[in-house]
Amino acid sequence: MAELAFCLPDLPDVRDFATVQAVRSGMSQEGLADFLVAVNEVATNAVTHGHATAKAVLRMWTVGRTLVVEIHDEGRWAPGETPGETPPAPYATSGMGLWVARMISSDIKFETGAAGTFITMSFKV
Repeated sequence: MAELAFCLPDLPDVRDFATVQAVRSGMSQEGLADFLVAVNEVATNAVTHGHATAKAVLRMWTVGRTLVVEIHDEGRWAPGETPGETPPAPYATSGMGLWVARMISSDIKFETGAAGTFITMSFKV
């Protein structure tokens, strides 16, 4: 398992770290750009909507031919519906991150509670 703690100014490092881990896991160059969009969207949410003073954590590992990406922050929220299932409204300028991540990943799970929020995405490699 590879792990990186990050805050808002570290987002370029998150993308670099995720790229290295994805390539090591066998992700194709064709899949890499979309993968990075999904990771960047969820990581950005973690540091803009999570706990204001704590770093978020990115963890990555492989299970067979699947790359698993977990992003954890210390924020808590109570979604009214399953996050990312509804596409953004036409001309929306925000609120697209989880929807985009859901469209790109092969699976996405959300868990929020006393330990914060965990978003776990899976990608076929």
